Amino acid sequence: MNWEQKQKLIRILLAAVLLLVISQLPLHGVPRLLAYLAPYLLVGYGVLREAAEGLMHREPFDENLLMAVATLGALALAIYEDGDYNEAIAVMLFYQVGELFESYAVGKSRRDITSLMDIRPDYANIEREGRLVQVAPDAVAVGTTIVVQPGEKVPLDGVITEGTSQLDTVALTGESVPRTVHAGDEALSGCINASGLLRIRTTKAFGASTASKILRLVEAAGSRKAQAENFITRFARIYTPVVVYAAIALAILPPLVRMGVMGVPAEWGTWVYRALTFLVISCPCALVISIPLSFFAGLGGASRQGVLIKGANYLEMLANTDTFVFDKTGTLTKGVFQVTDLHPEMIEERELLHLAAHVERFSKHPIALSLKQAFQHEDDGCEVSEVQEIAGQGVTALVNGRRVAVGNAKLMEAVGAKWHPCEKKGTIVHVAMDGSYIGHIVIADVVKEHAAEAIAALHRGGARRTVMLTGDSREAAEDVAAQLGIDTVCSELLPADKVAKVEEILAEQEAGGRHKLAFVGDGINDAPVLARADVGVAMGAMGSDAAIEAADVVLMDDDPAKLPVARRIARKTMRIVNQNIWGSIGIKVLVLVLSAVGLANMWAAIFADVGVMVIAVLNAMRALLSSGQLPAKG
Repeated sequence: MNWEQKQKLIRILLAAVLLLVISQLPLHGVPRLLAYLAPYLLVGYGVLREAAEGLMHREPFDENLLMAVATLGALALAIYEDGDYNEAIAVMLFYQVGELFESYAVGKSRRDITSLMDIRPDYANIEREGRLVQVAPDAVAVGTTIVVQPGEKVPLDGVITEGTSQLDTVALTGESVPRTVHAGDEALSGCINASGLLRIRTTKAFGASTASKILRLVEAAGSRKAQAENFITRFARIYTPVVVYAAIALAILPPLVRMGVMGVPAEWGTWVYRALTFLVISCPCALVISIPLSFFAGLGGASRQGVLIKGANYLEMLANTDTFVFDKTGTLTKGVFQVTDLHPEMIEERELLHLAAHVERFSKHPIALSLKQAFQHEDDGCEVSEVQEIAGQGVTALVNGRRVAVGNAKLMEAVGAKWHPCEKKGTIVHVAMDGSYIGHIVIADVVKEHAAEAIAALHRGGARRTVMLTGDSREAAEDVAAQLGIDTVCSELLPADKVAKVEEILAEQEAGGRHKLAFVGDGINDAPVLARADVGVAMGAMGSDAAIEAADVVLMDDDPAKLPVARRIARKTMRIVNQNIWGSIGIKVLVLVLSAVGLANMWAAIFADVGVMVIAVLNAMRALLSSGQLPAKG
């Protein structure tokens, strides 16, 4: 509790004590009024000041004006009738209790989320003349070796050059089990070094590091409002002046009708009291406060699970998503390819692998990395030149003066090589030299540990359709899809084909309906598709910067099982939002009607205002709680 909240609590307690004491004193007339004004002003002067400022700035229609008019009116009635001042002061007192509770709840949720995202490094250790010197992380150049001691945050992304330790990645990925790292492993900024001393060679500047990107995403998330939030903003602008005018009409019209038409006493005091009660009931605090808080808590709950959602609007769309389109390599599979078979023609196995590895030596594609891993003798004196990468087909190059093409069937047809299919499961990499087919290499990818469970969880959660898009051969794609339970497979696609396929699936969706499509990918070629989908989901740990920038949701540890978790959080948040909207409106409308016909007094009004607000805020806080667990690792 901060100092401002403590001051408000003190004023509330003092006002409550004064009210109890004064109610026992035998006071009458002006002394009684002055006595009751003391607790009223003590607890309500802030509301009166805000209402006055709103009037001066010509923005009067807010909850402060409603409470000021209602309580001052109740005081005026008590003066006129020499009646009970307790109701007017109690309304202001309980309103301030509700405000204090709301302030504390919102502050606590912000602190909880801030502590979860407390990944900003304060300094970096650089070794100079045998001593460790602390410098600002943004002053460390790429390629510098930094030292991270046990208990310290990793300040910049890099590669471990020396040391073995356990890295606590919970703030980044939501994974509670520390990750063991050794020399050669990647270390992401924001992780905490739990045990051994590490030396890390930085690979990114501070502004481009993982911690900085995450913090930018989190800070920007609050600026993107969901439709429900925009609805509440528009609703409050219309609702508040309407209820003010309705209260004025309730205070004036019935007495006039009674006098002019019915010929009976006007009973002004009764109808003014009902109008004041009407104003207290109508205060829109529960909606104005709880709806943004629900989305804020939902975003925080997702962050706790290692899922960054870039705004409440994307959280709302994710809740309505029922078609999930996946890239294959690096998303559903690890992208860790291994050479499993060699089928040469006219040359030896070693020569086939040698030519393919040299052609692919400059590529960063997972298939190229697997070929280079299988043939690691790059320094054998071969001359490689005129390397040309053809999107969606493969790579060609001159190896010792001979044109070698390495890629899929489309590339073989492009160079005029008469290729033939292979019965083996996996990705088939064909090789041709000077236009003649010289064999193929079978490469198998590894399905991610939780991928099948993620697809099953999406289906259990109501997903209508799961689709996998890949540039791999039909046989390899269908084999992975069968393992995972994917509904539809589209194979042998170029990057542009993926966008066209997503466009086609979007066109099949119900026109203007609530159904949304999510695309899940990780590579730079996925950025256009991520941007085109209703919800773009990127793999954050190993995914490209372009994919993460284009995406709306980022899974920080590349685990596809986080996707159904994120969807459950989104759907839970939307259930809470709808509960708060319709529950608050329903209760208020009911009590407003009862108030207008004289069946609800000021105490019922206090419940309809403060009570409903407290219930709505408590309900909103549920969105911060964890919503679903990952499958057990084993």
